[in-house]
Amino acid sequence: MATSVVVKLGCALVMCIMVAAPLGEAGVSCGMVSSGLAPCISYLKGGDGPTQGCCDGIKALNQEAATPADKQTACTCLKSAANSISGIDYGKAAALPGKCSVNIPYAISPTTDCDAIH
Repeated sequence: MATSVVVKLGCALVMCIMVAAPLGEAGVSCGMVSSGLAPCISYLKGGDGPTQGCCDGIKALNQEAATPADKQTACTCLKSAANSISGIDYGKAAALPGKCSVNIPYAISPTTDCDAIH
């Protein structure tokens, strides 16, 4: 019985290492973008103003997207997420970084050319 507990703990440890290792090396992912901006959806669909959680998510993503490749990935993920959610006010989306006092190098818009971001 003790052996099965040790085996289970060992497997759990290996799984944790496998999951955590890529996170240290990886840049921005669409999962990060989605979870960071999830608190913004109510505002983008007509709410009064961005919440602190929304602005915190934007600030965190902006800090994570340090390289041009990360910025392009974040841009592509934003466009994909926006296209999959109906009712997004793109005027609010474009103004969102300014409302959260964040400067990003591209407009949040379905027409942004993410490949042109440097």
